Amino acid sequence: MVITLAAENNVSYPYVELSLQVGDTVHILEMYEGRLQITSKYFAVEQHETVIPGELPLGQELTSTLREWAVIWHKLYVDNKTTQFRHVQQMTYSLIEWRSQILSGTLPKDELAELKKKVTAKIDYGNRILGLDLVVRDDNGNILDPDETSTISLFKAHETASKRIDERIQEEKSLQQNLDLRGQPIFNTTHTYSLYVNFKNFVCNIGEDAELLMSLYDPDLSKFISENYLVRWGSNGMPKEIEKLNNLQAVFTDLSSSDLIRPKISLVCQIVRVGHMELKDGKKHTCGLRRPFGVAVMDITDIIHGKVDDEEKQRQLIMSPLITSHVIGENEPLTSVFNKVIAAKEVNHKGQGTAVRREADGKTWCGERFPLLTKESKRTNLFDKGKKKTPKNVEVTMSVHDEDGNLQEKAIHPGAGYEGVSEYKSVVYYQVKQPCWYETVKVSIAIEEVSRCHLRFTFRHRSSQESRDKSERAFGMGFVKLMNADGTTLQDGKHNLIVYKGDNKKMEDAKCYLTLPCTKMEMEEKEAPSGKNLHHLANFTPTKDSTKDSFQIATLICSTKLTQNVDLLGLLNWRSNSQNIAHNLRKLMEVEGGEIVKFLQDTLDALFNIMMEMSENETYDFLVFDALVFIISLIGDIKFQHFNPVLETYIYKHFSATLAYVKLTKVLNCYVGNADDSSKTELLFAALKALKYLFRFIVQSRILFYGKSEEGDEFNDAIRKLFLSFNVLMDRPLEEAVKIKGAALKYLPSIINDVKLVFDPVELRTLRARYGAISFSECRDALLPLLIDQLSGQLDDNSNKPDHEASSQLLSSVLEVLDRKDVGPTAVHIQLIMERLLRRINRTVIGMSRQSPHIGIFVACMTAILRQMDDFHYNHYINTFKTRQDIIDFLMETFIMFKDLIGKNVYAADWMVMNMMQSRVFLRAVNQFTSVLNRFFLDQANFELQLWNNYFHLAVAFLTHESLQLETFSQAKRNKIIKKYGDMRKEIGFKIRDMWYNLGPHKIKFIPAMVGPILEVTLVPEPELRKATIPIFFDMMQCEFNFSGNRNFHMFENELITKLDQEVEGGRGDEQYKILLEKLLLEHCRKHKYLSASGEVFALLVSSLLENLLDYRTIMHDESKENRMSCTVNVLNFYKEKKREDIYIRYLYKLRDLHTDCENFTEAAYTLLLHAELLQWSEKPCVPHLLQRDSYYVYSQQELKEKLYQEIISFFDRGKMWEKAIQLSKELADMYENKVFDYEGLGNLLKKRATFYENIMKAMRPQPEYFAVGYYGQGFPSFLRNKIFIYRGKEYERREDFNLKLLTQFPSAEKMTSTAPPGEEIKSSPKQYVQCFIVKPVMNLPPNYKDKPVPEQILNYYRANEVQQFTHSRPFRKGEKDPENEFATMWIERTTYTTAYSFPGILKWFEVKQITTEEISPLENAIETMELTNEKISNIVQQHVWDRSLPVHPLSMLLNGIVDPAVMGGYTNYEKAFFTEKYLQEHPEDQDKIELLKQLIALQMPLLAEGIRIHGEKLTEQLKPLHDRLTACFKELKKKVEKQYGVITLPPSLTERKPSRSGSVVLPYIMSSTLRRLSVTSVASSVVSTSSTSSDSTSSRPGSDGSILEPLLERRISTASRAEDLPIKEDGDNRICKLKRKEWSISKSQVIVEKEPEMELTLKMVTHIHAIIKSQQEILVFPLLSAMLVIGNFIKLWEGGVQIPKALVI
Repeated sequence: MVITLAAENNVSYPYVELSLQVGDTVHILEMYEGRLQITSKYFAVEQHETVIPGELPLGQELTSTLREWAVIWHKLYVDNKTTQFRHVQQMTYSLIEWRSQILSGTLPKDELAELKKKVTAKIDYGNRILGLDLVVRDDNGNILDPDETSTISLFKAHETASKRIDERIQEEKSLQQNLDLRGQPIFNTTHTYSLYVNFKNFVCNIGEDAELLMSLYDPDLSKFISENYLVRWGSNGMPKEIEKLNNLQAVFTDLSSSDLIRPKISLVCQIVRVGHMELKDGKKHTCGLRRPFGVAVMDITDIIHGKVDDEEKQRQLIMSPLITSHVIGENEPLTSVFNKVIAAKEVNHKGQGTAVRREADGKTWCGERFPLLTKESKRTNLFDKGKKKTPKNVEVTMSVHDEDGNLQEKAIHPGAGYEGVSEYKSVVYYQVKQPCWYETVKVSIAIEEVSRCHLRFTFRHRSSQESRDKSERAFGMGFVKLMNADGTTLQDGKHNLIVYKGDNKKMEDAKCYLTLPCTKMEMEEKEAPSGKNLHHLANFTPTKDSTKDSFQIATLICSTKLTQNVDLLGLLNWRSNSQNIAHNLRKLMEVEGGEIVKFLQDTLDALFNIMMEMSENETYDFLVFDALVFIISLIGDIKFQHFNPVLETYIYKHFSATLAYVKLTKVLNCYVGNADDSSKTELLFAALKALKYLFRFIVQSRILFYGKSEEGDEFNDAIRKLFLSFNVLMDRPLEEAVKIKGAALKYLPSIINDVKLVFDPVELRTLRARYGAISFSECRDALLPLLIDQLSGQLDDNSNKPDHEASSQLLSSVLEVLDRKDVGPTAVHIQLIMERLLRRINRTVIGMSRQSPHIGIFVACMTAILRQMDDFHYNHYINTFKTRQDIIDFLMETFIMFKDLIGKNVYAADWMVMNMMQSRVFLRAVNQFTSVLNRFFLDQANFELQLWNNYFHLAVAFLTHESLQLETFSQAKRNKIIKKYGDMRKEIGFKIRDMWYNLGPHKIKFIPAMVGPILEVTLVPEPELRKATIPIFFDMMQCEFNFSGNRNFHMFENELITKLDQEVEGGRGDEQYKILLEKLLLEHCRKHKYLSASGEVFALLVSSLLENLLDYRTIMHDESKENRMSCTVNVLNFYKEKKREDIYIRYLYKLRDLHTDCENFTEAAYTLLLHAELLQWSEKPCVPHLLQRDSYYVYSQQELKEKLYQEIISFFDRGKMWEKAIQLSKELADMYENKVFDYEGLGNLLKKRATFYENIMKAMRPQPEYFAVGYYGQGFPSFLRNKIFIYRGKEYERREDFNLKLLTQFPSAEKMTSTAPPGEEIKSSPKQYVQCFIVKPVMNLPPNYKDKPVPEQILNYYRANEVQQFTHSRPFRKGEKDPENEFATMWIERTTYTTAYSFPGILKWFEVKQITTEEISPLENAIETMELTNEKISNIVQQHVWDRSLPVHPLSMLLNGIVDPAVMGGYTNYEKAFFTEKYLQEHPEDQDKIELLKQLIALQMPLLAEGIRIHGEKLTEQLKPLHDRLTACFKELKKKVEKQYGVITLPPSLTERKPSRSGSVVLPYIMSSTLRRLSVTSVASSVVSTSSTSSDSTSSRPGSDGSILEPLLERRISTASRAEDLPIKEDGDNRICKLKRKEWSISKSQVIVEKEPEMELTLKMVTHIHAIIKSQQEILVFPLLSAMLVIGNFIKLWEGGVQIPKALVI
């Protein structure tokens, strides 16, 4: 496009992104999302024209591909998928390089074509492994245009491309390789591979020369897979050939793909020393013996598989000598040694091997042969291995001789790297009775010499003494001929050779022994017919008589000129054995393909020579023809397809049978003419597949005879007869012939171009038309009905064994021709196919398995027919049905089939073009059938509910199919689809809307069934489609409202809620949908007279549900399970309100699963309890929705509730909530005892309950902390935003840990340092702010525990459980600070939080629903402090009265902290602050409170007295000084208090002695009428406890001046004495202080202090201890536990940086 800009006004536009001058031309090379937008009003577009890009189509494809890959490449980098990233990187770099070459325009045409093949192959391969769409191309690599390509061609192109890529990927998988680090591809088209080895050094002090034999070894198969690489090493530690130093390199070649996929491959090195029999031998001993020394192994599997990062890295093979034979055994083969090494993991699989044996005085060694994998032209390589039994030190000498006994020089190669040797000597095993030689050598012999040569093996004993060794002569000899008498070479495999013994001279005389049998098998064959024994021959003793000696070799022939197949050889030498020609021709079909292609030219020559020279015998003509077909089919196989050029070359260069055409056409004509003969069917089918090359032979034969002239009546007559035979075949109504006819139609066109060279083209066209040239209209008229008859018979419902393969081939060939543009009018023929075959094809597709190999082509044929049908075809087809029911049946079948094909697509997901084309054809067909629905089945009399229902479900399935969801695709793919096909969803969606409104009064029949499908349509994220289809919901509401008797739309409402839940959870729906749905429903409802109110409520309800569901879905992908739990509870609460038990229960179990995953067993139990509460203890049947989960197969509600209770009790037990478990077990026990009378179950339940009671009293159960958390700011999701929650912490969870977990969930949140509620600025901020602080639960003690002696363990449960109110206190000052008594102005602000539900519950947190604040005056604070102190004393006194076994030290420290004069300032502070005339004058209303405070002070005296009395009873010698001091101090204190505040006497219930009872028992506090409140920070200064339970972790709060609170405001630290946790008593008579409620407010100094108060308390504790020690002038020994606690806290102080007084450093 060219845009020319012209200025309208002389004004500059400041926001232009592209700087242009007036008159400039802009080339728009690409438009974003297909749009061009010019926003400036100052520019006018003068002209538009299309500019064709100068870039080649391939260049454009490369550009778009690289852009698409770049996105994926980036994602792989982000996801840290290194291997795939590098793979894509390499492919991308290759494409970039090739693109630059293409754009350069400098490539010659042939190179460009070759490069095009590489580029398209790389793109297609890359698209597949990256999950992108398959690109279909023509033979030249150009992308196919689906609009210009027939459906069948498109399908075949997809199939071919997919198969080609699959083969490529399979090859890559077999290699198990990706890209190496150098960025070079190791994927290539070759099928052989090489391994390069660079030998650096051999470090071993042998003392003699050595031979190092390296080879590749497969440990799984225990065999060597390569030739040896030989290195000769000198005794001086250098190579024997010094010039090879640092230049010892080898390449193991011809490794095949099968070698590369071996599970394990090792590189092994055998070390053979060359010298004396033993290392210690001297000069007089025999030299030059080859003796085993050691072996080294290295696993190179990763190198072979291409997994090693650095192939240049040096790796080491570690070797050590052999173990003595006396230890290892005498005849263990090397393979077992290697396998033992590997099995014992002595090879570390990372590049180094270990030793197997050590050589000592005795020697043993085993070796293994390995086959060679190299080829040499016109040479034969032979491999052997030997095996011999003898009690001597045997050496085997191998040599190659001709039939005259002449030695073949240098024919034997022990290993690569050195020239051949004339004689090969084996390793010598010392005194081994049964030595095994597993040594491999290569024998290279010229091709012309093989028939004359044989291998000779001589056996000789070797002595360690040189003098004796020289006198030793060979004691045996064996030989084997390399070519058999029949001309075949020695067979691969093992051969048992005869060992001849006798005269040494005759052993060397070839003429003597060559007349004898060489193997046992040969001997048995010679003896069998004559029955004579051959022992007398020569002076040799064959091994057959001796069972103790045997010798075995194994051979492998590598030759391109010799064969081991006797049948093939017999065929090649047919003239010398003419009586076996027929036998050899038949046997040729059984010869392995590799042998045939080796001798392809010779074999073809032999076949045509037989045909020509034995022309009088017609039998040979048929056999030669069949053999020729077999060879052509063999070369057509993918394994040998690279021999196609060889065959082509033979036909045009070497073929010389001038009259072969006569024989070939005659035989082919005979086969075609006898197609009804079942014995000829397969032969004819094979011949048709080979027709292309058969006719090339025929035509070439004709050309050789006549030249290229059109003369030759005999040839022309033969061709005419052949085509007439084909015509007759096509006219025959044979059911079995459909396969043959299909093959004829498929393969006959391939011969036309060849035949035209030598036959009249005009006559050929006539003949061509007669055999099925359906490309000609006049021929189609005659031929098509016959073909359709055949297909109709095959696809008929009553056909027993339809030939689907042949039918699909024939049908696809016909349809492919009819889709061409150059074949004339086809409408009539399409109509014929439609009428006769369409429904049969539909039924075939319906009945065919989706796994069938033919399903794809049949669906393609069906699609092709529908695609080629015009509108009048559709109308005509419907009119062909005779009855209305026939139309219904057809439409039903079609709708069901379409829906099934859409749901279970037969084509791969990456066949985008095929799938989109199919969808477009289906869409057009469905739209055609909608007019049929409207015309025939809409009126009241003829309405077909099921048919309409099937239509709607098909249309919805089509619209929601994944292949049409454009939003899920990349931008590039989306643009391609929209440009080519448009958004088909809108078209079918609008049709659904129209069809719905057409229903009229029938709509009510589709409610509520169609609510779900319509919802699926509206959820598709296409704005126009949503706007068009959402009003259907209102139409449904209106319809149900009008037609239902109750004037409501409950059915629609319930169904919409159910389906909405399912769809949103499945991933559909978004915020825009919620807004649009609410907007459109409200608009329509408000316009309606009767639905305005209820409709508006419903619209808002659905909007609320959607909000919860969207939050739930979003959070479900969140790592935070807490957020997921919150959303789940919000959703289930919604369904609970709507009384949708089915969905409610489903979400209950989702919540249960989340809790169990987090080990929140208590919360899981409460969750299941909600399910149980829906059930009754009755025999009512259980409706299905009540069961829901966990495979509870029960009948009645009672059974289900029982199972739920058992699971809940188990969860409560695991969560240490034994009180709740007991409560449920009582209910369950009552049912067992009084209703079902299950005494056994009752007994088990009671045992469990007994355990629960015991656990309450004895098991350790730490109390959880509670945290208040506020989430402020718009950055939080709606269910958290600007709300406060109370969280129940886990066991031992500190505030620091909780804060860390909180900030981990919200990493972008900012932690607030203030406890005051934030202002509107923070709440409306887009950021996230988190506020967290500790709160104290308000105990809610059950009435049955009040005013009764309750053990502390029982009370502890209620202090942290079954609570709903929580308090947080902070101190602040009112008025001026009194320097003498700061306490007088210290007030307490106490905030109480009330949650929506009590703890524990179905969550570990609940939202705060109410917040109240009160101010506690200094006097009220003092009263609270005294109450709590007195209660603490009372509690500990009662515990000691009930349980005399309790340790005394907590009592000691408590009493000391109160009566010690060092801390008696508490009373003094009260006196200074409140007991003055000035205070009474200023606060006359506090007179009653002052009196109460005095009474509390007086009450403390008898409590202390009782405590000191008990302390005296439990006195030990170590505590006596302390007790004396306590007594003295108490007397002084008591005297003062009684004088000022009076005397109070304790009731007998507190002081009388009780029988001892385990467990701490607490009586009700003596003054039940006093006010008992909770305060986080204000407790008596003298209250210091060292109870064994964990201390609270609430932070201390500083006053407004920043100073630490006075001792009176210190908080207690023991959970064993948590008196401040008692509940607020609402008794009006006892309510002394007035609550001063106020709005939330905060001063700047009100901030959270992070330092815990335990340090101050511990410091105070240590101070007290120090005072005691100092006063008694001796060190007191406390119990171990107390001492540990004190020392531990002291150390904690020190580490925490608290200043410790010097006096305390002891």
